[in-house]
Amino acid sequence: MSNITLQQARQIIDAAIKKSEELGVKMNIAVVDAGTNLVAFNKMDDAWLGSIDISQKKARTARYFNMDTGEIGKLSQPGGALYNIEHSNHGLITFPGGVVIKENNGTIIGAIGVSGSTVEDDHEVASAGAKAL
Repeated sequence: MSNITLQQARQIIDAAIKKSEELGVKMNIAVVDAGTNLVAFNKMDDAWLGSIDISQKKARTARYFNMDTGEIGKLSQPGGALYNIEHSNHGLITFPGGVVIKENNGTIIGAIGVSGSTVEDDHEVASAGAKAL
């Protein structure tokens, strides 16, 4: 299994911070490897404390199911195929802000989770980080 390196995780976090600053938001940013182990984390000054846990859960959720958390959210609505899935795995986050990270060949090597603003901003920042490699 390929895994994200600390150097790559720092590159991803730097890109996410840059996007956060462009948007004028304060984010918590978590990067996990392919096994969902936390590789790197950054709490921007004045970012919400409650978003620390959310950012890490978004990253793990994206990797557990190999899809962006916003897509899982669409499937987990009442009547959906994954309704109530957020209660599994010690709590999942099924709204935008978690994005898988892939190598150029498409191999998933980890995921990024971002929390601290609107879910739209969270997803935009996470996507910018994921695209940094």
